[in-house]
Amino acid sequence: MPSSKPNSGFTLIELLITIAILAVLMTVTFVFVFPALAKARDARRKFELTNLGRFLVMGCPLPSSGAGDYDLAPLIEELKAAYPRYADALAAKPKDPSRGTEEETFYRYVVSDATGTLPKKCALYANLENSGETVTLPGLAVPTVGGGTGVFRASADGWNGTPNYFQISN
Repeated sequence: MPSSKPNSGFTLIELLITIAILAVLMTVTFVFVFPALAKARDARRKFELTNLGRFLVMGCPLPSSGAGDYDLAPLIEELKAAYPRYADALAAKPKDPSRGTEEETFYRYVVSDATGTLPKKCALYANLENSGETVTLPGLAVPTVGGGTGVFRASADGWNGTPNYFQISN
């Protein structure tokens, strides 16, 4: 004898249509959200480098290892020891929002040694995620001490997947 109770479930077709609609909505959301997140991380990189750059590029401290290109992690520890009055300001170690760790910040510092009457020059730089970033330092293809502040495009992609870098320099 057939049951008189009505069928109260979803059919397979209804479930598949619902899943397809959700997949389309998620795809559209990701297409719009991910570029915005990359731009937000780039804004954070620029902000952190600009704030730290105000301190570093005024004096361009030379690490004990001499002139060269360094990650900020060991440099900040050295600066805290050399300038104890700035230890509180350097307590929160800035680091790249997508890749940085306490051991490797992925923020770079390049410094030249003073020679003769020329002062030390330095630059802080980071690789950006937004490939559409406007280049404001078109004459540069590598981080350049004394090269100014802005965005330059390198010949190869960096650690965040684009050839665009932001630098702050004296």
